[in-house]
Amino acid sequence: MLTLSQQDFIRLVQFVKRNYGIDLSKKMQLIMGRLSNTIIALGYTSFSDYIDHITTSKNPADLEVLLNKLTTNYTYFMREEAHFNFFQQTILPHLINTNKNKVLSIWSAGCSSGEEPYTISMIIKETLGAQAALWDTRVLATDISQNALQAAKQAVYDEDALKNLSPAWKSKYFTKTEEPGIYTVAPSIKSNVIFQTFNLMDPIRFRLKFDVIFCRNVMIYFDQPTKDSLVQRFYDATAPGGYLLIGHSETINKEKTPFKYLMPATYRKE
Repeated sequence: MLTLSQQDFIRLVQFVKRNYGIDLSKKMQLIMGRLSNTIIALGYTSFSDYIDHITTSKNPADLEVLLNKLTTNYTYFMREEAHFNFFQQTILPHLINTNKNKVLSIWSAGCSSGEEPYTISMIIKETLGAQAALWDTRVLATDISQNALQAAKQAVYDEDALKNLSPAWKSKYFTKTEEPGIYTVAPSIKSNVIFQTFNLMDPIRFRLKFDVIFCRNVMIYFDQPTKDSLVQRFYDATAPGGYLLIGHSETINKEKTPFKYLMPATYRKE
């Protein structure tokens, strides 16, 4: 394993924090463990040379490798199911009853490999039933990782990713492939998700204000000032009466956010 000097560690931490909001200030061992083999494979003999290259060239492919190595993208369908139950039983009925334009504006921010936005789409289809064709229910799904977005667009998943789905939903919304234990998402669900590259450190300037923003298990990588700033931008991008759902292991500074706390990991803009 290559040795990472304190000076190079600080350089890398500051670069990643400044550009992506990810706080690695307590992750020195993780960085050495996850990057050493990659750096050697790329032909570098030291962290210093590699960091010089990363910070000066800012090559998108190399940055993609760096971010994928230093963050974890483990997810599955119906993860943190309480959120989806609240979405189906409380949020959606309210939006359907009060929305005269028949447009739902929902954002999966940090969508990883697609399980979350596809789960949202399945719940919408179940709730609207035959009326779904009369609505614009397309979900915006964004991530900074091109690898994650590519996997999400392919929409191919194994049994483990589908472990929390009922047999009825697996049958209705998935197709078995020729490979045992591997499934693809049904076209009606795939077509309901719009995937787009987006860095959460950038200004949020989408056309519509959002009825619901899902940003779950993303802010665990951010320090408190970065989280506070992002939550404020989410608030500004949320329609009055809209919701923000974060991961159950995450917290928001209730003293600073204008969002109203509803229950764990669930907030509303009044």
